[in-house]
Order: sequence, then C-alpha cells, then structure tokens
Amino acid sequence: MMKRIPTILVLEDGNYYKGWSFEQKQPVIAIGEVVFNTGMTGYQEIITDPSYFQQIVTFTYPEIGNTGINDQDIESHNISIKGLVAKNICKVSSSWREEESLVTYLSRYQIPFIFGIDTRSLTQHLRQFGTMNGCISTDNLNHGYLKQKISQVPGMQGLDLIPYVTTETVYPWDEKSLPIWYLTDRSRTQIDTQLKVIVIDFGVKLNILRRLATLGCHIIVMPAQTSIEDILADKPDGILLSNGPGDPSAVYYGIKTVKNLLDHNIPIFGICMGHQILNLALNAKTFKLKFGHRGINHPSGLEQQVAITSQNHGFAVDLQSVFKPFVQVTHFNLNDTTVAGIGHSQSPYFSVQYHPESSPGPHDADYLFENFVEIMIRSKHKVHQ
Repeated sequence: MMKRIPTILVLEDGNYYKGWSFEQKQPVIAIGEVVFNTGMTGYQEIITDPSYFQQIVTFTYPEIGNTGINDQDIESHNISIKGLVAKNICKVSSSWREEESLVTYLSRYQIPFIFGIDTRSLTQHLRQFGTMNGCISTDNLNHGYLKQKISQVPGMQGLDLIPYVTTETVYPWDEKSLPIWYLTDRSRTQIDTQLKVIVIDFGVKLNILRRLATLGCHIIVMPAQTSIEDILADKPDGILLSNGPGDPSAVYYGIKTVKNLLDHNIPIFGICMGHQILNLALNAKTFKLKFGHRGINHPSGLEQQVAITSQNHGFAVDLQSVFKPFVQVTHFNLNDTTVAGIGHSQSPYFSVQYHPESSPGPHDADYLFENFVEIMIRSKHKVHQ
C-alpha cells in the first residue's frame, strides 16, 4: 500500500500550498515554471509533450488519472514535465487500454507531484500575477527555505531549452504499424504521396509524425542545430518546424537556419515553436504571455471562420511586428486576439500557434496537414515544369 506523505508547493512570490504525495524512492525538490492546463482529458499526452520541459503543470480539471497510462498515447519517449499538480489523483484507474496507474507511472520515473490542494485558487493566482517559478518538495517543507532555492533558478524568458529535447542524430521516422486507434480515428486511410518532409526537431510530438505518415510523407527528423547545407542535401519537398519549449527568441541557430531556408522557396509549415521561429526569421518579434495558452478549447480564426484548437505555449508573436510585405495574419486567438497563424502571399510558408495534430482534443484544424501536402505537390510540379 502506498504511503501518503506531506508535500508543499511554493511559488517564487512566497505563496505556498500544502498537500500530499505518495512516498517515492527518495525525497525530492523540483523547481520549474508553474503553469496551468484547462483540458479535461489528455494528461498522459501533456506529461510526455516536450513543450512542457522544465514546467510544473497544474491540471485545472478536478481529478486526473482515472484512465491510467498506456504505451500508445505518449507524445515522446521521455517524460518532459518537471512536476505535476492536481486536486485529486486516482490511485485506481479504469480503462480497457490501461497498462499501469498514473501514480505508479509517476513514481517509476521519479516525477514529483502534489495533490489535495485548491487548484482553483492556484490557477486564479497565476492568472492574476502571471506564471512564475515554483517548487514541489517532499524533502523540506519550510516555505522560506524553498523560496530562497527558487530565487536561484532563472525564469523562462531568455531560456533556450531546445538542446535538451531535440534529437541528437538524424533519423528516418518509419513507424510501420501506426496504432489502430489512430488509423480508425476520423476514418483515416494511409496513402503514399512520395513526398519527402524534413522535420526540424525543436521538441516534436509523435502525433505530428503520425499525421504526416498517414498522408504518405517520407519523414526525416533532424536536430534543431542541423546546418542548412545538410537540410538541402536531402532535397526535401517540404520542411516542418516542430513545437518545442522555452523562449523562441533565444533559439538563434534555428532562426538563422530558417531565415536562410526562405531563400530557397521550399514549402515550410510551422507549429507552435516552429510558428514563432518562422515569424522571427521573417523579422517579426515575440513576447512572453502573462499566463500562456494551455488547453484544448481555444477558439482561433478570422472573419467568422472559427476552429476550436489545442494550444500549449507561453510566448506569442507580436502583432505589430507581423505587418511585413506579403505576410498576412490568417488566425487570431479569439480569447485575447494574439496572433494564432500567418501565411505568406508570395511564397509557400505558413504557420499556426496551436496543435492541428491534437489527440485527444479538437480536430477542427486537422486540414492544415492536407494543405501542407497540397502545397508541396504544387511546388514540386512547378519545379518540374
């Protein structure tokens, strides 16, 4: 039987919340940026999403863990979050797909967590004062001592976290047997377009690769630091700039590479971090949001065309800096009117500040992958004419 132990969450401004955890192999003190996600589902995808690297995720839904953990719903092969905060965590889960409980999973990977706190109060505090660093501790419960420890850790602004999550080697992604649930979801059928897509890995999610695979793309994943010469040597039909963690303006090598790629007129599709890096390469600017967008019900659109989208980002593109020749805003986040998508009127570049591959989550933006394929096919035909 798991032993319940006192645990504390301390924020950098001195606010603290007392709760519980279950005893792990050794006491922990985990420091990261405390954020909140409003999704009712998808805790396993969130835990394994590299975009949450170095973040302590608060789940606003009052109970998580009730469907357990399985090997198919992961977004990467590593746990990315720094810690987990919940009102209630199910010790006993119930799903025909479950392979282990959430508590067992977190304990196995030594991921700190705290439950039994007022997550509504915490979320309201973060909305009012903004996301900030915090600490989950089962080792020392002195909030004054922990606040001092937090003050020694830098904030998210200015941090380049991509080297911690990107692949170290170039590899073809050739998952032969896509999960049955993935192929049957939305009645997907696999096709073969013979298009070569290079995915620049800023922290890519598996469902992005799966979506490209169902559309017949031959996928090569490359590290974020890959040179433009190595990218062009593979003669790609298109380039996808993936999601990822940290401050996009600090990813100078990625911005430089994409800026150089713009001269070659190769179709480019940016998602989240990729969206921000594409915009920075187009000489736009980014800024840190007060508390970010993290959830699966964010309306995005333009001119009465609205899609419900899955979002996870703490930075956004500055609207005033977007107004460049031939660059158009294609989507706004309709909660706060920040830029949620751009397109180029003269070149095959576009990007979105949300996750069209989201699963679980809304499927409204799934068409963007088909658009990317159509753009690559047209560009390929132009080259051969």
